[in-house]
Amino acid sequence: MLFQRNKGGDWLIVGLGNPGSKYWNTRHNVGFAAMDALADSLHARVDRVKFQGLTGTAELDGKKLILLKPTTYMNLSGQAVSAAARFYKIPPERILVMFDDISLEPGRIRVRKEGSAGGHNGVKSIISSLGSQAFPRIKIGVGAKPHPDYDLADWVLSVFPLSQREAMAEVYSRAAEAARAIVTEGCDAAMNRFNGK
Repeated sequence: MLFQRNKGGDWLIVGLGNPGSKYWNTRHNVGFAAMDALADSLHARVDRVKFQGLTGTAELDGKKLILLKPTTYMNLSGQAVSAAARFYKIPPERILVMFDDISLEPGRIRVRKEGSAGGHNGVKSIISSLGSQAFPRIKIGVGAKPHPDYDLADWVLSVFPLSQREAMAEVYSRAAEAARAIVTEGCDAAMNRFNGK
């Protein structure tokens, strides 16, 4: 996918999840929850239907942020992301994606500049649609399957136990803080601040 460069420094920030109330507290929807925390911190709303998703806008440090929650279901997330990126002419290096990661324990986040999909179907769809994996991301830990034979789809679509929900709310706030740091300070500074915590 070819981009005409956006010289204004605008960012597209994406939280991944599945639409519908039955998915709300599931592990696969932590990207949506982190987006809600980010929008709250920026006094923004993500409720306008556009680009096969819910969108909103905010400003941070003089930069315009386009906030997006794709409503295509996870495996087709790239359709919404590429449509928004094309419209605003935002290159991959300013498309920040927040999503669940089973290799991290609940309560952990990890900032990365780029990388492969790592088996995550939403990220795989975005890489395919953009034709690039050079976009920053915030991985939000949801924990590994309880045992090897457990079905992965069942695991990521399961809900967090009540005992973990309060801790996860803090994680969403930290992911939102990391997103703001990536925009204002850059990925390297954000990785130094948030990785390993």
